[in-house]
Amino acid sequence: MTLLFLFASTGLNILFTILIALVLLGIYLFQSRVVTKHQDDMSRTLLIFTYIILFILFIGAIVGSLLIWEYDFGILSDNFVAQMSTIFSDKIGILIGSIFTLFVALMVLKISKIGLYRVGMKPGPMQRRKKTIAKVMMSIIKYLVYLLALLIILALWGVNVIPALAGLGVAGIVIGLGAQKFINDLISGFFIIFEHHFDVGDVIEVKGFKGEVIDIGLKTSKIRNWRGEVKILNNGDIDNVSNFSLNPSIGIIDFGIAYPEDAQKTIELLKAELPKLRPLIPDALDDPQVLGVMDLANSSVNMRVIVKTITEKHYGIERIIRQRIKEILDENHIEIPFPQVVVHQAGE
Repeated sequence: MTLLFLFASTGLNILFTILIALVLLGIYLFQSRVVTKHQDDMSRTLLIFTYIILFILFIGAIVGSLLIWEYDFGILSDNFVAQMSTIFSDKIGILIGSIFTLFVALMVLKISKIGLYRVGMKPGPMQRRKKTIAKVMMSIIKYLVYLLALLIILALWGVNVIPALAGLGVAGIVIGLGAQKFINDLISGFFIIFEHHFDVGDVIEVKGFKGEVIDIGLKTSKIRNWRGEVKILNNGDIDNVSNFSLNPSIGIIDFGIAYPEDAQKTIELLKAELPKLRPLIPDALDDPQVLGVMDLANSSVNMRVIVKTITEKHYGIERIIRQRIKEILDENHIEIPFPQVVVHQAGE
């Protein structure tokens, strides 16, 4: 009779365990196929509440399965309390030292970030240069602080860090022999930064890709073009760079008038009217200059107007001046020629 009761009890325990396993499987499927799929459409409060409920159900299922098999939680709690008491009594100094080390590391990183950010954002003639060096210095400081904090914490817990440092040196030699391309990128990154090839915010062209430099690292640099596309280049692959931000840009506007028109009159008219555009183009550094006749083409007398602008601001200014030239020529009945084809019929 006792054996039969024991067998029936064990069968019920197995049945309940299978049910709990099915509940856990249902929780997993609900989380992966429902919550994850629709989390973008759910409010943050509802999403947090859902995850809390799922976590409670998960813990409840685990505890329920342990209760079914008559697990003694008293022994677990006694052992846990005893172990934690031993740890806190014996290792309290090490814990405090580790926490203090982490606190100091975070404070150093925070102070460095604030200081370097202010240096990079401080207006001045070398703002881009300062911003570039600030980003690189922040990256170097971050890695050094992390490494030192890790070594100090390991030393506090009794780990001999001297062999680790020696191992890092040997590993560095091995990695250096097998990672020449990586080392080349690092060296090229140093030369780019300290020889002032380009800075963050400069507009450059590399390998046919033209855009604004948004980040310079020791290994890679990122360039974003006017379409928003970002190209990531290894510093060792950056050569034959065209930097458009070292000097002001020059806008060039070419146009033509018909041969019967008075070229000198047109030049004097444009010299009088184009400077009036200056209030409308604040990015222009000077008044538009009429250079005069540049070419005697087949059907037109080609002229040129130039304007000095802030770096890479000449595109929009060229459009404004080109439109105004068209209006001035139309107002004064100066003909702008266009290609024409004259057809002669036989017998005429």
